[in-house]
Amino acid sequence: MSWPQLNLSFPIWARNSCATRRTSTASYAPPELSQAPGERNLVRWLITIFGLLVAVGLLVAIKGAQIGMLIGFGKQAEKDGPPPEVVGTAVAEEQSWEGTLTSVGSVASAKGVALAADVPGVVTRISFESGATVKQGQILVELDANVERAQLASALARKELATTTIARTRALAAKGAIAQAQLDADEAQLRTATTDVEGLIAQIAKKTIRAPFAGKLGIRSVNLGQYLQPGTPVTVLETIDAVHVDFSLPQQRLADVAVGQPVRITVAGAGTPPLDGTIAAVDPTVEATTRTIKLRADVSNKTEGLRPGMFVQVAVVLPEKTKSVTVPATAVVHAPYGDSVFVIEERKPETPGIATTPDGKPVKVARQQFVRVGSARGDFVALLDGVKAKEEVVTAGAFKLRNNAPVVVDSTKQPVPKLDPRPDNR
Repeated sequence: MSWPQLNLSFPIWARNSCATRRTSTASYAPPELSQAPGERNLVRWLITIFGLLVAVGLLVAIKGAQIGMLIGFGKQAEKDGPPPEVVGTAVAEEQSWEGTLTSVGSVASAKGVALAADVPGVVTRISFESGATVKQGQILVELDANVERAQLASALARKELATTTIARTRALAAKGAIAQAQLDADEAQLRTATTDVEGLIAQIAKKTIRAPFAGKLGIRSVNLGQYLQPGTPVTVLETIDAVHVDFSLPQQRLADVAVGQPVRITVAGAGTPPLDGTIAAVDPTVEATTRTIKLRADVSNKTEGLRPGMFVQVAVVLPEKTKSVTVPATAVVHAPYGDSVFVIEERKPETPGIATTPDGKPVKVARQQFVRVGSARGDFVALLDGVKAKEEVVTAGAFKLRNNAPVVVDSTKQPVPKLDPRPDNR
């Protein structure tokens, strides 16, 4: 199979017409299009470069104005200096403090026992409640003693018979009516009957548990009908109107303490005033492990603020007093390189910065001063070196200061420090 041949050639009149049109179009081209291609590209490049230069110039002018404004702000800020910080202050005072040796101690009962049964038996009566205050000799618990009481009645009968018999025998012996051996036997019978009675009375007494001294009872550990073995605990009895406080001091302080020396006992966090006491005993030996000496103080506990087993703070009062420059404890800034305070000084005229605030308060300077911290009393600490009396120190806001920082003093809202603070327990 063969496909037909197609004739795609244009006729002669069509080819002549196209050529005539191309010749006519070329002869009537505009003058600007008749320029050379190189000249047209040069013009475009010049226009582009000019536009870029104008844009860059505008940007430079804007940034220059902004930088000039920032430089002006910087110069004004350098002239005004950093803004002052608002702080609270206090004046360092010279106070006469008594010397003390501080330690921690434990409260022990001056007189305390664990009450227990001496003999076995069943509880038939309980005559106390947990935590009750009892007198000496008061009955607390009674055990079943019916068998012993029956035996006691029999023994009393034998004793009565022996007493009657010995009276008759003595009368007959005085007349010589009976032998001396009969008299001796009857007297031995009386002594035996008397001993039996006393033994049963003692056995019955052991089945009655009494308070050996006046004090306060603990929690009851027995119930009615319970069978008690010998040694079974019933409760504890403590005297809390007076207690002991045991504490320790370093061996280097042995020469500074003596029996009868006053001590001050404080319960941390209780908010109660300190209790006074005296040293009652000093252990003659030194603890080999800690190299400390043990001491015991007697403390009156009429208010029952101390209980056996409590943790307390002990301060042994020394006879001499020392004068120290004291400041509130909040004035001391603790740091790894040392303790310091900020001392308030008047601003010098040549110091950069504002002299007064907009509301008219004077601006002062806080100078950092390193110090050596001594003992503490309440809200105050003693400074051994670095600060003199009557110098003004920062007590509130010291954490945000640096050396020679400008400050404005406003002490109206800070709490008043006290040597014996007693904050409200909320």
